[in-house]
Amino acid sequence: MIDIIYVLEMVGIVAFAISGMIVARSKNMDPVGIFTIGFITALGGGTLRDLIMDNHPLYWIKHEEQPMLILAMAVVFSYWKKAERLRESRIVFPDAIGLGVFSILGAQLALDLGHSWFVASLLGVMTGTFGGALRDTLCNEVPYIFRKDQIYASISFAGCWLYFVCQWFLDNEVLPLTIGLLFIVIVRMLAVRFDIRLQRDSHGN
Repeated sequence: MIDIIYVLEMVGIVAFAISGMIVARSKNMDPVGIFTIGFITALGGGTLRDLIMDNHPLYWIKHEEQPMLILAMAVVFSYWKKAERLRESRIVFPDAIGLGVFSILGAQLALDLGHSWFVASLLGVMTGTFGGALRDTLCNEVPYIFRKDQIYASISFAGCWLYFVCQWFLDNEVLPLTIGLLFIVIVRMLAVRFDIRLQRDSHGN
């Protein structure tokens, strides 16, 4: 039987790594820089989560195929000429997928370790957002999570709670996960498409 959780983890890693590598290429980084940014984007949030919960060994150390996959992707991105034409605007969709996957899976891991819904939701948000925040910081960009013109962490937080509620009412493992994940991805994409924000300046910007 296919392990749905593991498949989603790999999808999230690929999505976040792609978003990091697109930004790294746009900043003219070398292969080491591209790997580093891809690695941090994909695995930074989970690393923070594991450190906070004292969950050892770190997940990516236990599953070394994940950093190995990122390394292979970095080699491709470094020498694939078409990657040069990818602009930072292209990271929105893979970033939304990574945000959704890691927010939900991070929250579930926290639940599995006995934490409350509230604590699990915060750890889910950290898992989903911290890698992207590090990516943007290292690439000299203001992280999405701190920008007034973006709605980001709050979508992750709401998606985690939707996931918990669905788990409570639905006697099914896959459906709540699917609902929470799709909620985060779709709402994030709609927020970008229609410029939805939590706060606007008084002059309308």
